[in-house]
Amino acid sequence: MKKFNIVVVGLGYVGLSNAVLLAQHNNVLAIDLDEKRLKLIEQKKSPIHDDLISDYLATKSLSINTESAENVSYSDADYVIISTPTNYDETTNYFDTKSVESVISNILRDSSKTAIVIKSTVPVGFTERMKKKFNYKNIIFSPEFLREGQALHDNLYPSRIVIGGKSQVCKVFADLLKSGAVKEDIPTFYMSATEAEASKLFANAYLAMRVVFFNELDSYSSIHELDSKSIIESIGADPRIGNDYNNPSFGYGGYCLPKDVKQLRANYKDVPNVLISSLVEANSTRKDFIAESIINENPKVVGIYRLIMKSGSDNFRESSIQGIMKRIKAKGIKVVIYEPLLEESQFFYSTVVKDLSSFKSMSDVIVTNRMDDELNDVVYKVFTRDIFHSG
Repeated sequence: MKKFNIVVVGLGYVGLSNAVLLAQHNNVLAIDLDEKRLKLIEQKKSPIHDDLISDYLATKSLSINTESAENVSYSDADYVIISTPTNYDETTNYFDTKSVESVISNILRDSSKTAIVIKSTVPVGFTERMKKKFNYKNIIFSPEFLREGQALHDNLYPSRIVIGGKSQVCKVFADLLKSGAVKEDIPTFYMSATEAEASKLFANAYLAMRVVFFNELDSYSSIHELDSKSIIESIGADPRIGNDYNNPSFGYGGYCLPKDVKQLRANYKDVPNVLISSLVEANSTRKDFIAESIINENPKVVGIYRLIMKSGSDNFRESSIQGIMKRIKAKGIKVVIYEPLLEESQFFYSTVVKDLSSFKSMSDVIVTNRMDDELNDVVYKVFTRDIFHSG
């Protein structure tokens, strides 16, 4: 099979997992603005928390090199994968796509043959607008459906591959993804770029909806002194419902769900809807309820155990516990934080306690989105809605 020259721009979970996947059988050049990240990859170390990425970098024969974003040339690239961040801008109700557009511009400065694959999450209709803006047809959108901490696993064993295009270039790219995967017979869907963009946002909105549903079930059960676990287990026995995304939490969070739901809501501005718009409000309401429940215990010091969304992640972005923390602090209650991944001594003006024993001792209530065995000795202090202790 021919080896392709592939450039991957942006080395977060999406970019790095794709770079490692494709470097098994192709020549990959990995690009990022963060020089520290590039140096770690050169040393065959993962700059993000993902056990499989760490293992593959250390033990597999990968054709992967690095280059800083300022020095890269795209002239020899067959494919360029763009996986730069697209944060949601609350003032414009739109993803900030400047980084994606900048990379497209740089690619076309160097090459008129390269296939451009957008992996960053973008608004519905973005790819078609880019084709018109740059007068270039060879731009593909191919969404990712992966979990932080298990990004490479989810690319090695994908639930499906979605390609926003039906050309031969699109089919070759799908084959490249399949050739790097372990799973065989991967369902593959070819559709327009706009349909592919919509599929990504609707998939994440559905996951957010499940989180919201089981959180509201848990809020109801808490107020009426019912056993949430019994109710959830019984309804999950219905195969039409199942047991995925059913563990109550402080709200959906992380990098994808909050911004993707808000972007989908913005795309609905001219479409009659109730459900999509209500997801954002329901998530905020859940945080209000959780914070109020903690405040009602009248603690003098609240300890926040871990800022990450879940075990196996090193990402604090939009973690739901931060929303709880801010609400508690707004009531004048002292908040301390235990987060071993934080190097700073403060986080949003709250003290970061480095020693776990000291943290446990000084906290009247310990708040954690997901229970951890480290807290078993102070379980009487712990506030969590993690009824399945899923990590």
